[in-house]
Amino acid sequence: MACATVLLTVTGCGESGPTAAQAGETLKAHITELMRQRHALDIQITDPGGRDIACGEGRAKRTFAAVGRDPVTETDGDMLNDLLFGALSRVAPYRIVEDHGKGPIRIANDEYKTTLILESPGNGQYRVRGETACLSIS
Repeated sequence: MACATVLLTVTGCGESGPTAAQAGETLKAHITELMRQRHALDIQITDPGGRDIACGEGRAKRTFAAVGRDPVTETDGDMLNDLLFGALSRVAPYRIVEDHGKGPIRIANDEYKTTLILESPGNGQYRVRGETACLSIS
């Protein structure tokens, strides 16, 4: 019985979930795949991420962002955000955290500790940026 108690105590103290670097790679993969699923043209990485942004207490977050172009240049920003959100279901399960009906949509994935902001400005231009939660560095 004592061994079981010690085992539970040790595993209970450890952190579960991804490190900042692991979540950062997932973030990059999700945004890149999202653009691919929307068949975005002229994709450009506007924030390559790959570096820790200190959050304190030995924790950090990572960022990543990309833009692309829809073949239909007349599409407004809200419609483009809706199209991105619809395509996201083929990438990973995200839930809406904030959506005011107009403007950016903030969505999150609790398992991967990632948040995306769909903030397409219109004129057929997709814009997605994201960040991880503050996670352990190692």
